[in-house]
Amino acid sequence: MFETIDKLFSVSEITDLIKDSLETGFRNVRISGEVSNFRPSSTGHLYFTLKDKNAMISAVMFKGRQRGLSFTPKDGMLVNASGNISVYALRGSYQIICDSLEKAGEGDILAILEERKQRLAAEGLFDSSLKKPIPLFPSRIAVVTSPTGAAVRDILHVTGRRNSSLNIIILPAPVQGDAAADKIAQQIRRADEYKLGDVVIIGRGGGSLEDLLPFSEEVVVRAIAECSLPVISAVGHEIDSSLSDYAADVSAPTPSAAAEIVSAGREELADRVKGSYESLVREMRNQTERIRLLSSRYTGVNLEENFYILMQPVLSLFDDYKEELLSEFTGKIRETRYRLDSALRELNAVSPYSILKRGYSVVTERGTGRLIASASDAVPGTETEIRFHDGRASALIQEQEISGDNE
Repeated sequence: MFETIDKLFSVSEITDLIKDSLETGFRNVRISGEVSNFRPSSTGHLYFTLKDKNAMISAVMFKGRQRGLSFTPKDGMLVNASGNISVYALRGSYQIICDSLEKAGEGDILAILEERKQRLAAEGLFDSSLKKPIPLFPSRIAVVTSPTGAAVRDILHVTGRRNSSLNIIILPAPVQGDAAADKIAQQIRRADEYKLGDVVIIGRGGGSLEDLLPFSEEVVVRAIAECSLPVISAVGHEIDSSLSDYAADVSAPTPSAAAEIVSAGREELADRVKGSYESLVREMRNQTERIRLLSSRYTGVNLEENFYILMQPVLSLFDDYKEELLSEFTGKIRETRYRLDSALRELNAVSPYSILKRGYSVVTERGTGRLIASASDAVPGTETEIRFHDGRASALIQEQEISGDNE
């Protein structure tokens, strides 16, 4: 606690104390709430409010943090935000600077999968020493998948094109839903028990995180690890991942890729070497990620996070100044236009042509253009030109009468 008795703080001093307390005490927090007042700025940053029925907090996600954002936030959407609490001193407000944003529910599933992954890895189910080689020229392939899905069609198409002599045995199983995991594990054990193939392929086409969950269930992972036949995991698309990928002997990015692996010819051995290299790199990345997770508690302060914390007031101030400058320009243009209109009205009011329209005329000596402004200038015999607002007329001065009254 701060010592506040008999001490008079300036606004800046108390704000600095609050800022230091919040930004050091609330780092790497996760907040669940409803998106409200979502307003992306012209600079690419996302500004919004997170709220529940009792409270709300301002939030910002800077442009550089949006690389992993797979959706566009909308008002009313439930999300989980991760980041650091920061104080914007100029407004006397606090907010969360978001490092990541996910739809509510996905974060919980990912946390469960990560815990399961760490636990099964600790048991050794993913050890590289357990990986079995894939036969170069298998004659029978056991495929555990949905008999009506896109995965089985892709596998049959690729193997038929590359090696039509392969014997494909389909072991049907649902690939999503509550009962899918047990059925997939049962078919893997059946293929192993009766040696239905030289290689077992398990997989399905792409889908949501929830759709791919059966291939991350513990019963499936253990069935793969216990299988004496080599197993290829081919779940989803290239960007998808499941725990079966870690337990299998080979992880293929798609079912078609798995079919290419088992149907390679001699001339394609070089490609197989390349595939093994890519698999090794992928496994090394997985192991590196695992090490990073285990060692994350020992890392220092994240430089990028601190950079965004320091830049947040500047970026917000920049947005404020931009809006203020636009407002000033608009006001100046409006004021200048008004002054110009007023000047034009005044100029028209004193214009000789405006006076002529009220019944006056201008008399000049014809030929010289000398202005005849008084009776003394109007010498008899002088030819004159009279100018009206809508034209001219000629006249000859025949007589002159000078009055003593100047009015």
